[in-house]
Amino acid sequence: MPQVNPLVSVIIPVFNTGRYIAEAIDSVLNQSYEPIEILVIDDGSTDNTSVIVNRYLESVQYYFQENRGTGTARNRGTQLAHGEFFAFLDADDIWLPEKLSEQMRAFEADDKTGIVFGQVEQFYSADISDSVRQKISISPRAVPGHIPSAFVIRRDVFFHVGLFDTRLQVGEFEDWFARAIEQEQPMATIPQLVTRRRIHDNNKGIVCRQHFHQRLAILKASLDRRRRRNLGEFGHQD
Repeated sequence: MPQVNPLVSVIIPVFNTGRYIAEAIDSVLNQSYEPIEILVIDDGSTDNTSVIVNRYLESVQYYFQENRGTGTARNRGTQLAHGEFFAFLDADDIWLPEKLSEQMRAFEADDKTGIVFGQVEQFYSADISDSVRQKISISPRAVPGHIPSAFVIRRDVFFHVGLFDTRLQVGEFEDWFARAIEQEQPMATIPQLVTRRRIHDNNKGIVCRQHFHQRLAILKASLDRRRRRNLGEFGHQD
């Protein structure tokens, strides 16, 4: 009897990225790995996102919610998903066809691994403005990608680390990843290119610069947690 691959639930949060969402969904449908389920969580889009996604309803589960942020959308996706593994794809990014196959092979090679990342290549969107392009330089080479679009995680490991912090307008993944590191979750980064990350005028890091202080708060919170843990392990140090 042939071995059945575990189901991977692909969670795509989207907010007003109708111009890119079709390419993102197509990159999932073109994966060599199966089985997968695709959940698009629309975080209150007011553009043509729903029109585009409705073309894929035979292959995609579509859920709409009032605008509450990317963290809330990702969390909702995890609670609706049925897969033994979760994968996340931002609606403006693109997966390579072997992405899931390569990463799932890494899980097969070591059953203790809970999280697998891959390499990421950044590219300028065709519609990026000259002013933004001049401000953002990108590497011409693929680099290890510790971003949502580049990892796969076991379902039980995700919930052990915990949900994304919905209070954060930016940096919710950095906060989540910091907690995973603090828990010493076994993770690996494969050498294969798995994701192309689109740089455009409306990247969250560009349009939400006023919330940069939250990234500093995330770093401080992580350092504080580590300090408290060390004090708990070794006793109070004067």
